Amino acid sequence: MASRTAQLAADLDCRDPAIGLPAVAALRSLLDDIETMQVQHARQLGWSWESIAGALGVSRQAVHRKHARRGAGR
Repeated sequence: MASRTAQLAADLDCRDPAIGLPAVAALRSLLDDIETMQVQHARQLGWSWESIAGALGVSRQAVHRKHARRGAGR
């Protein structure tokens, strides 16, 4: 993951939109995967949806709606 992140960082700095825009999309996908992993871990540790939402700066309903269907619910 570190080399992928380093390549994305380099691509994001590129002034060519043909390189930069796909890097933005890839970074968005990577962040979504990392968020899902962290939410699943928090749920396994017994965190409430409200606690997870507070840590992410979103509403409890938003985090539950996004992640409960991804297998992070208990």
